[in-house]
Formats: sequence, C-alpha cells, structure tokens
Amino acid sequence: MSDIKLLQQQLAQFAAERNWDQFHTPKNLAMALNGEVGELTEIFQWLTPEQSEQLPHNKKTHLEEEIADVFMYLLRLADRCDVDIIKACETKLEKNRNKYPVEKCYGSAKKYNEL
Repeated sequence: MSDIKLLQQQLAQFAAERNWDQFHTPKNLAMALNGEVGELTEIFQWLTPEQSEQLPHNKKTHLEEEIADVFMYLLRLADRCDVDIIKACETKLEKNRNKYPVEKCYGSAKKYNEL
C-alpha cells in the first residue's frame, strides 16, 4: 500500500470515529480546502519575494501546518470522489509535458497558448 493510500485510510478513520463523514461531502471538502489555501496564502501576504524564501522559525512552523491542512483536505476530497491522486498527477504531468515542451518554454512564464 502506498503512503498516500495509508494516509487516506487514516484520514477516513479519523473522520469516521468522529461521525464526520456526513459533513465530508465533496462540496464541503472543496470549500474547506479553499479556506485552508487562503490561510496558507495569508502567511506570505505582504512579504517580499526574498522574505518569502527565508521565513523565521515560527512562520515556517505555521507554514508546515497549513500545507498539511491543504494536503489532508485534498487527499480526503480525492478519496471521497474515488480519484487516484497519484495517477491523476501522473496523467496531468504528462499532459503538461506536451503543453510545455522544454524547447519552447525554457525560462519563460508564458502560458502554453502564448508560446
């Protein structure tokens, strides 16, 4: 069993033990994920690019917690929607390789339709 599947099982068990499955609908999980992404974003608000790369210890700890929240909601959403998140990522990465060939996009931030 992959680490991802194991973590998804642990998250499902955590929710089941608390009778939270009733609240963990795809809609609610997507909304909760959006809220957590907002909290993640807030850590970097008003920082310079340089400051964002050199977070002090307390902010780094907060960052780790918010990344974990985002990841856990994303894993839970994928599980509830029966999406193999690893396979979906591999498929999307291959699609992006085709949309962004190295020879056209190297060093460029342009979107694929602008290359």
